[in-house]
Amino acid sequence: MASITKHKSGYRAFVLVAGKRTSKTFDTKREAVAWAAAEETDARKRRDTPEAELHTVREMLSRYAEEVSPKKKGTRHEQLRIRAFLRDFPLLADKTLAAVKTPDLAAWRDARLSGFYGPDGRYVKPVKAASVLRDINWLSNAFTVARHEWHWIEHKPFEGLRPPPAPPPRDRRVSPNEVKRLCRRLGYVTGHAPITKNQEVALAFLVALRSAMRAGEILSLGKGNLDMVRRVAVVAHKTQHLTGRPRIVPLTRQAIRLLRPVAGRERCFTIGSASLDTMFRKARDQMGITGLHFHDSRAEALTRLARRVDVMTLAKISGHKDLSILQNTYYRETAQEIAARL
Repeated sequence: MASITKHKSGYRAFVLVAGKRTSKTFDTKREAVAWAAAEETDARKRRDTPEAELHTVREMLSRYAEEVSPKKKGTRHEQLRIRAFLRDFPLLADKTLAAVKTPDLAAWRDARLSGFYGPDGRYVKPVKAASVLRDINWLSNAFTVARHEWHWIEHKPFEGLRPPPAPPPRDRRVSPNEVKRLCRRLGYVTGHAPITKNQEVALAFLVALRSAMRAGEILSLGKGNLDMVRRVAVVAHKTQHLTGRPRIVPLTRQAIRLLRPVAGRERCFTIGSASLDTMFRKARDQMGITGLHFHDSRAEALTRLARRVDVMTLAKISGHKDLSILQNTYYRETAQEIAARL
């Protein structure tokens, strides 16, 4: 309902829209009445228009990046992907949620896989299926949040969309000879606390091979979350925003022996994740070792531990809820190796 009142040398119009009172001043009463009528008409139109026609994909992703992403451990990477999506696919981003259909998302998927020219004329190289699958995960989650929590959309644009086939899991093993060469290159001295960043990289790699912990989990260790007597470490989990609880990692005796020289520190490691990855790859390349990633240490550790514990215990060590991931991705013993042990 609108009201017009005298205000100094002019008039002020008041309009109540969706419980929120707005006002504006004008020189003449005619202008005030016209503005109030237009505001009321627009309010009625918005009230009668489905939410999916009022919001665009850009609005949805902007809100998602502001409210949902920060609660995740990988917020920085997800927000970078969101910005890249909005930059490279402006036509799709500016569509209303009601207008987005499965064929639109299929075209986006195919463009990512085959390469495309962006709106600025820049050629964007094709990416692997694994990258597209990661993008599908966060984008479909954004639509799910918009549907369930915000009630911005009713249909499911991702329903019926065929994801690209997942690449085969890695089967790379880590040989003792490679470990020895890398540690020698990085200057690691057994039983001594690392002094250089290179030595920290070597120690982190050795701990990963003995504990099956991720690089980020190892770098977070310190006297506050590392219990050398009970042989457990309490570390933040990448899905802790969902579970609400950290991960409690049981440690092998070998891992405890490796960590003992640095266990009394506030932080066992001073190096960051990005630096660790860069320095590890540099040492690997200098030694002529091909195809080895730091994360392969986790699979190698779990493959070795599988010979000593049952699968449920192994899942407890690794933190996996889905045993199929543990079996298909992280257990890398070959058929020939299994046959040799039979």
